[in-house]
Amino acid sequence: MNLHQFRFVREAVRQNFNLTSAAKALFTSQPGVSKAIIELEDELGVEIFRRHGKRIRSLTEPGKRILASIERILDEVETLRRVGKDFANQDQGNFVIATTHTQARYALPKVLTEFTKRFPKVRVSIQQGNPGQIAELLIHDRADIAIATEGIANTPGVLALPGYQWQHVVMIPLSHPLLNQAAISLEELAKYPLITYDKAFAGRSKIDAAFAQRNLSPDIILEAIDADVIKTYVETGMGVGIVAGLAYDADRDRNLRVIPVGHLFGNNVTHLGVKQGAYLRSFVYTFIELFSPTLTKKIVEQAMSNNSDTYEI
Repeated sequence: MNLHQFRFVREAVRQNFNLTSAAKALFTSQPGVSKAIIELEDELGVEIFRRHGKRIRSLTEPGKRILASIERILDEVETLRRVGKDFANQDQGNFVIATTHTQARYALPKVLTEFTKRFPKVRVSIQQGNPGQIAELLIHDRADIAIATEGIANTPGVLALPGYQWQHVVMIPLSHPLLNQAAISLEELAKYPLITYDKAFAGRSKIDAAFAQRNLSPDIILEAIDADVIKTYVETGMGVGIVAGLAYDADRDRNLRVIPVGHLFGNNVTHLGVKQGAYLRSFVYTFIELFSPTLTKKIVEQAMSNNSDTYEI
């Protein structure tokens, strides 16, 4: 048996048992993938996949256990490679951050500015997506770090580290009636058309839960994944925006006002996710600490040595 066979089995599962797609992903031929898998099954003496004709359909019971072993082996191989690269190139390499628009636009600029000053030879790539896509990039070794508020902490195989807390704000035009309210209630908010995040982003689940607990049905007329889009439509007078507090920039958003509503929707935690068992290069630890100063290398290593999916400080 060899590593090529292991990669073929893993990619076949990742590609929903489509060997043609697996072959394309690994830049090889479909017959070659099929032959290598059959040879591995012959050597192990069990079938890894259930088949219908020439097509594979699912994993057998022994196949599930074999896949788990293959994942561990390939993770260790990747760790060996990263260890070698880390010691050979302490201050250079490629660094991929998977995150949402809000984090990339508002939370990362200062962090990355300082990071690139310290590591000018490191090439940073930001891959944006929803929390589910971000977690997939991390699990499949296509990202070194994942940053998001929703989703990461509930993904098996991802260690979620607490980055920072934040609260929502209501964003409105300069002359909006809500500016005359001494305190905003959920009932008052529900009187207006609302513009806020898509359900997968930026604490939207807490917004929905707060209204549901009061048996209110808010008129959410527009959902977006991007705080800048929300602000654009709030400026037109289309509705009242509910966004993350860090998305407000007093210098740029001069035509808007914000009202803190943490008392309505509570605190949110943006998590920084790393793949469990992954080897982190030295500059990744530096990035983590720049993003959240409480997450020192010692604390991150301690968290990674535990078997929990989340770590609280």
